[in-house]
Amino acid sequence: MDEMTELRELRAHVPAPDRGRLAPGRARLTEAARAGQWRGALWRRREFAIVAVVAAVTAVAVTASLLVGGKGTGGTVQPAATPGVRYQGVSAAEFLRQAADAVQTQPDGAVPTAKQWIYSKSAQEPLDKAHPETGGLENWIRYDGSASAFRLGDRPLEVTKMNLENGGAGDDRSPREMYRVLTALPSDGRATLKALRAQNAIADSKEDSQARSDYIEISVLMSADVMPAKGLASLYRALALVPGGKVTGHLVDTTAGRRVALDYGHKRDPLTGKPMYDQWLIDPQTYLLVGRRTIVGGKTVNGSSLIRTAVVDKAGETR
Repeated sequence: MDEMTELRELRAHVPAPDRGRLAPGRARLTEAARAGQWRGALWRRREFAIVAVVAAVTAVAVTASLLVGGKGTGGTVQPAATPGVRYQGVSAAEFLRQAADAVQTQPDGAVPTAKQWIYSKSAQEPLDKAHPETGGLENWIRYDGSASAFRLGDRPLEVTKMNLENGGAGDDRSPREMYRVLTALPSDGRATLKALRAQNAIADSKEDSQARSDYIEISVLMSADVMPAKGLASLYRALALVPGGKVTGHLVDTTAGRRVALDYGHKRDPLTGKPMYDQWLIDPQTYLLVGRRTIVGGKTVNGSSLIRTAVVDKAGETR
């Protein structure tokens, strides 16, 4: 299979990568993409920024959602008591409604300042045993979107200047701009769907159903770098109204621990014809998003799991 051809065809609509998200290892980019349709979007799917780091080898790193916190807020992703939410033997819609109720009660910390950075450490999904350093991919992005940085294993920190705000990078947006969108979402799921359809931030495709278009709009926001609790609850309630979801009745193993798996976006791999879908990884106690991976033919082909997050004062800091 010519993977570079696949990459060009499936991600033709994505602007050139400007963020340091990389992970050595062979990965097929099978995320369903609609070439050329997102140029006028208010925000773009930034969770799949691609950087080649080993000759002819590409991979994907997904930024998981981070609840707002001030300097030093963060830590290893660990369960916290949130009783009363079930996921065994329930539908995706029921699980999402219960998760929304649990999430919205969790307090938000102070909103980051413009000059603060959002730090995240993640592990590649699936972990490439030939390149174990991918289990320690560290990313930073400034809240105002003016710079990003990354560090892979023991390699030196690399910082890249950016200009994400006010349309400075096309349809991409800074964490601050995304946060403002999330805080403005209605608390009701139907009202959130109505608001997203009215904004039509990602142009609907004539080939896609309304459900597919709704899912794409929601999934972009679910991958925001900074996520207020009420915003995530709104997205959960909106996604509960989108058909086609499935929640696993057991915890799944990931490179960062055992998680609840929520499957959505089912379709066929355009190259192999095999079933493919997104699998959102959710902490079984806090019900926060802590990763995402792509499943093709029953196998994980790319994605990442969140290990640790924090809001810090400069790139390179981790707490």
